[in-house]
Amino acid sequence: MTWQPNKLEQERLDKLRQIEDLGVEAFPARVHRTHTTAQALAAYADWEAVNPDADKSGDDPAQGVTVTVCGRVRRQNIKGKVSFLHIEDESGRVQLFMRVNDMDEAAYNLVREKLVELDDFVQATGTMMRTQAGEASVRVREFKLLAKALSPLPVIKQQKQEDGTIIEFGEFNDVETRYRQRYADLAVNADVRDVFKKRALIIRTMREFFDNEGFLEVETPILQPLYGGAAARPFVTHHNQLHQDLYLRISFELYLKRLLVGGYDAVYEIGRDFRNEGVSFKHNTEFTMLEFYKAYIDYEGVMDLVERMVRTIVQRVTGGTVIEYQGQTLDFGAPWPRLTIREAIKQNAEIDYMDHPMAESLEAAMRKIGLQFAPNQTWGKLVEHLLGETVEKKLIQPTFILDYPRDISPFAKRVRYDDKHVERFEIYMAGMEMGNAFTELNDPRDQEARFIDMAQLYRADEDDATPTDDDYLRAMRFGMPPCGGFGMGVDRLVMLVTNQRSIRDVLLYPHLREEQR
Repeated sequence: MTWQPNKLEQERLDKLRQIEDLGVEAFPARVHRTHTTAQALAAYADWEAVNPDADKSGDDPAQGVTVTVCGRVRRQNIKGKVSFLHIEDESGRVQLFMRVNDMDEAAYNLVREKLVELDDFVQATGTMMRTQAGEASVRVREFKLLAKALSPLPVIKQQKQEDGTIIEFGEFNDVETRYRQRYADLAVNADVRDVFKKRALIIRTMREFFDNEGFLEVETPILQPLYGGAAARPFVTHHNQLHQDLYLRISFELYLKRLLVGGYDAVYEIGRDFRNEGVSFKHNTEFTMLEFYKAYIDYEGVMDLVERMVRTIVQRVTGGTVIEYQGQTLDFGAPWPRLTIREAIKQNAEIDYMDHPMAESLEAAMRKIGLQFAPNQTWGKLVEHLLGETVEKKLIQPTFILDYPRDISPFAKRVRYDDKHVERFEIYMAGMEMGNAFTELNDPRDQEARFIDMAQLYRADEDDATPTDDDYLRAMRFGMPPCGGFGMGVDRLVMLVTNQRSIRDVLLYPHLREEQR
């Protein structure tokens, strides 16, 4: 589709042609930068500290701090022979003090005649100075255009309320447009840029934690001949050369556990999973997962690792162990409560599901308390539904929920006290499920029986169907050490630590409906 410029864009195109008619390169190939804006201001502050009585006017280029800075024009104040621009780069903003007597007049005229304007990228060389108003600035002697912006960035306006809150409005307040045009969203919203800097710090800290714990970071296939390791519907693609259908992975689990068979004691992976299912404020079709597996520990040992990992991340990013999330205070410093799923449901739904060992009886008990659910659910799925409807939203503080039904946990070892539960936990924070872990099943005979049971329990067209992975069973027969494993949605953790309501706010490019033109 050929671009059709609007009125403002056409005006910028006209200015671009004027610039080029003057023989000025609007998109030069060479750039020279000596300082970021933050480095320029820091260097000048250091110079002022050493030279408190020196001339601050920047008149003498041989004295003071000479810098070349680059950035996008964010403000302009043109006063004939003197002009002020504020330029912005990733590190911050700095003011340019421009006077026609200090620089080439043709270069200055680009600003005076507004051929260079808001949103353009520029380069300026000069001596740091302090204006009469006291603002540290660059007294410009050389100036050039780096890139002409043909479309103006959206205008964001802010209004401070009596209670101190800020309301944003303007031409860019539709959230879907912001997600779709993330490049513009980042360009005009420093707070959004900060979220993704924190996201990077969270992932970096996660890696450092596991590296320091002796784990090996690995990469497993994204395209898999058989999906598994989770209950989700996969995306299907086709390899033309091999004449083979492949699946985008829904989990790393079975490939990572194969590596324990191969002799590694502890492995982890941070990467993308893909699940062909619905979207919500906490679901996206592709998302970032952390999974780790460690030999010679059980789910109790996994709990200890997870609690220390999350606490380390929160401290690194926020400086403490208490955070605010959507009006709720979460404390990651205190020991996290540990409740069995049975205890949690009894406390909140006044149902002891063990009094209803058959699905039909449990269905009747759930209807009595007003719960609705899909027909023909397994007993374990009904228990899981009970948890979701009566307990989940109440789990605000970080909490471990333990010992899930066996028929929804095909990769976990049985608990010692009965045959209906397994050593599995999920962690909850702010009313959201954040992670899932097992004392991993390592008996290949039991694992094969679980696969067979799952195939009988679920219809082939259901999202929770779990295919039998014969190669994984073959790997297990070579001997898998006792181990514990864990998976966590990284995006949800980023939501919590950065206080974002929606998963789309922590994904640079969330999946959206097709744009209507």
